[in-house]
Amino acid sequence: MTVTLINPAGLPEIPVYHQVSVATGSRFVHVAGQVSWDAEGTNIAVGDLAGQVEQAYLNVATALAAAGATFDDVVKLVVHVVDWTPDKMPLLLDGIARATARLGVTATPPASLFGITTLDVPEHLVEVEATAITG
Repeated sequence: MTVTLINPAGLPEIPVYHQVSVATGSRFVHVAGQVSWDAEGTNIAVGDLAGQVEQAYLNVATALAAAGATFDDVVKLVVHVVDWTPDKMPLLLDGIARATARLGVTATPPASLFGITTLDVPEHLVEVEATAITG
């Protein structure tokens, strides 16, 4: 594996991500922000944050696979959520749990969460981007 995930002493342990990733390898993989579109461009789970998070994570996995990578190679995730408030955290976590269960992975690289005003179209509630490093 090219990525080691660390929770250093002196920083809080967060169940859904690690504080640090250390990567070795020679190929950087940058995945554009993924939304809840399916392969045909149809928006999945309109109005359902958990469903859109699930689809966005599945799309990230598809993009990673196309580059010969998996969630094990991810060194950083960035999540943008429209009109974020802390009470949406259970929906976000539910979507992540559903996606990682379907993929059979544990995706806990360092992550940043940003509340934003809007995305590309009004139907999109979340966008997830990833950076990975492989061999």
